[in-house]
Amino acid sequence: MAARHIAPDTPELRARWGSFAWTKDNAAKVAEIVARYPEGRQRSAVMPLLDLAQRQVGADTNTQGWVPIPVMEFIAAELDMPVIRVVEVATFYTMYNLEPVGRFHVQVCGTTPCMLRGSDDLLAACKSRGMKKGHVSADGLWSFTEVECMGNCATAPMVQINDDNYEDLTADRLNAVLDALVAGEAPKAGTQEPGRHTCEPAGALSSLKQMADANHDYRKEW
Repeated sequence: MAARHIAPDTPELRARWGSFAWTKDNAAKVAEIVARYPEGRQRSAVMPLLDLAQRQVGADTNTQGWVPIPVMEFIAAELDMPVIRVVEVATFYTMYNLEPVGRFHVQVCGTTPCMLRGSDDLLAACKSRGMKKGHVSADGLWSFTEVECMGNCATAPMVQINDDNYEDLTADRLNAVLDALVAGEAPKAGTQEPGRHTCEPAGALSSLKQMADANHDYRKEW
């Protein structure tokens, strides 16, 4: 499982993030998000606000972003809720980073289907690039986490990097994705198996063949 440790609340942390405030664009997004919830239920916006704050921190630091304690306190004040409630949410969901991360957060699934399909080779490929569990690489590019199932068992092994999943990986395919990211490119997300569309059989379709290229509506044919 991914380790979950909140970054220490130090004077340096307070100096850096104690004055956190929404950008103009994000302030408008916050108003829109909070307005989605009924009167008296605004605290339900805590998850999207944590995500938005993490992205703002990421944009400010050129990383995937994380949520320091002062930022959690800011969100608590915004939603008029105890800080501990915000901390409970942030620490429960692994989508929120609790410590500084690199520009690319590489999360390798090591659960049984991925392991059987070669995730050990992916772990070795990450290690060869200087990635270490729970650490940011010396060049600031990579953070690395080994995680549990992320629901892509049919296209195992898979890796999540920031907001995208990359599936049907080998060490060479993963290295190609990582090289593209370093070069500032946007590698194709999803399956990396040539000729495969999503998670259909890797050989040939035996049913729902018209779904290969488009979202075909079969209902009128049943």
